[in-house]
Amino acid sequence: MSLSLFRIDERLLHGQVIVGWGMRLGIDYYVVVDDALADSEWEQDLYSAGLPGDTGAEFVSVEQAVARFSELDGRAGRGALLTPGTGEMRSLAEAGLLTDRRINLGGLHAGENRIRVHTYIHLAPGEAADLKVIAQASRGVTARDLPAGKEIALENLIDDVE
Repeated sequence: MSLSLFRIDERLLHGQVIVGWGMRLGIDYYVVVDDALADSEWEQDLYSAGLPGDTGAEFVSVEQAVARFSELDGRAGRGALLTPGTGEMRSLAEAGLLTDRRINLGGLHAGENRIRVHTYIHLAPGEAADLKVIAQASRGVTARDLPAGKEIALENLIDDVE
């Protein structure tokens, strides 16, 4: 297993992920699962601009991630898989790809019908349901902004959303 970080974070490739998580975990490559970004070369260039040195990023659709998961996970080095929302990660969970993986919940910010459950996490009822499915299909979902930050159990986040 080369993919060592599975993170849901709207901002995808940004300082907290690249420096805070990537450097701490020694991430060599990123897989961004986002249907819209998979088709937008200029946005891919924009997101990739902040990557250090030889660190690479590949942008794939949900369908491509499911079809190519073994290849993406089997690369040399350590990888991180990022999704902008719960729906993409739920699709991976429903495909049976997260069985032995722990899922990190990062920044999901304020928006229509979203309830603030933590300083950096706002959830809509559908997102809470997605997270339950992901948790059941994986080794669990916890929120943590940075590796040294306090880990928050999913149960402590979704009680007020349902």
